[in-house]
Amino acid sequence: MSETTPDVPRDRAVTPSAAPGITTPSARAYGAYARRPRPYLWLAGSVLLLVFPFYLDRFWLQAGLFAMAAAIGAIGINLLTGATGQLSMGHAFFLAVGAYGYCVLAGGSSNENGHSLTGMGLPTWLAAILAVALAGVAGGIFSPIASRLRGAYLGIATLALIFIGQHVLFNAGSLTGGFNGRAVPPLSLFGFTFDDSELLVAAVPFESSEKLWYLALAVLLLSGLFARGVLRGRPGRALNAIRDHRIAAGVMGVPVARYRAGVFVLSSMYAGLAGVLLALVFQRTVPEYFGMVLSLEYLAMIVIGGLGSVAGAVVGAAFVSLLPQVLTHYSESLPLVSAPGTAGIAPGEASRYLYGAAIVAVVLFMPGGLTRPKKSGEKK
Repeated sequence: MSETTPDVPRDRAVTPSAAPGITTPSARAYGAYARRPRPYLWLAGSVLLLVFPFYLDRFWLQAGLFAMAAAIGAIGINLLTGATGQLSMGHAFFLAVGAYGYCVLAGGSSNENGHSLTGMGLPTWLAAILAVALAGVAGGIFSPIASRLRGAYLGIATLALIFIGQHVLFNAGSLTGGFNGRAVPPLSLFGFTFDDSELLVAAVPFESSEKLWYLALAVLLLSGLFARGVLRGRPGRALNAIRDHRIAAGVMGVPVARYRAGVFVLSSMYAGLAGVLLALVFQRTVPEYFGMVLSLEYLAMIVIGGLGSVAGAVVGAAFVSLLPQVLTHYSESLPLVSAPGTAGIAPGEASRYLYGAAIVAVVLFMPGGLTRPKKSGEKK
């Protein structure tokens, strides 16, 4: 007796995983595609970022600019610590080199707060490029040490940069302005100045924050794409090999010392770029900001967001940098949080408690960071 099979309607969609218990390459590809974010979500996010300056006030725009600058610096330290496994505690030093380098190169000679400030008066766009290069030179000077040390030894060595930098920033008054810092010249690019002069765009007044918003978005996009290309290409594979097994990488022909030195210089240039953008946003550089706490915050960013990931650096930077500003803005409505200088917990202290707790939670429950959640079958 012949067997008959039921007819399947031709218009019924059949997925590659229709057979239970069988996993085929096409089924895995289908599942991976189904888990990807929809293109319209990326489009909606891009549109929101582009229209924010038309609707947000100055506080939120400055908070967003601060987060974007922090994301650029976090991408740099993630290349060094996350991808290569080199612990650096001196990231704030290179941010200071970028910020103050821009001020000295772009500013003119003047008297401010009792200090005779020195400046070269270069075009501001050229000063920004040279400030990033100057941070790379500073990283190159330290790179021979970075190429030979690793782990806690490198962390302690880079920690010395913070103390050296703080001493120079507070005492080299002719360059830095001392304790009170120095003003930051506004950036001019192709005849367009990113200052507080009002510019009407669709009946919306654009000042420095609105103008810098689009510049920061473009710089962050280019920085992220370049870092992603490095991580996904041959250099990224070499860096990961050095991180996972340094001796085996050397046996395979990877020039370990050269890659370590090179990624340290690249990370320093990212930090210098972030420092230039921070200086433009704050419009004044203050030595106290570029201290040990800032370096620890950058390490917290990459741990929370995800080590070795560009997206993780951006997410972690947004979390760590926006949290204290949000707490400050809503301090009157939040329990136990009060304005600085009053009774209770200051917003800055509360934010450190929260992202400290976030680090513990991420290490325990999401070792890969917020952008790399642990899979169901993955071992701890």
